[in-house]
Amino acid sequence: MKSLLSMASVSAIQHDNELKLYYNRKLAEGKDKMLAINNVRNKLIARAFAVVKRGTPYVVLQKYVA
Repeated sequence: MKSLLSMASVSAIQHDNELKLYYNRKLAEGKDKMLAINNVRNKLIARAFAVVKRGTPYVVLQKYVA
């Protein structure tokens, strides 16, 4: 499961602008690459649990920012 989440986080960093910015911000803070990937992994897990808990599809909030 951990390896699947790691691959998902690497893919998310490449394709999701919000997670890409988060990853780059962590690297700019001087964090190790694997630590930053782990942080993205935790964000993906938090998103998945939030979607299941609410019972609604995931909404990209960046679309609605003015």
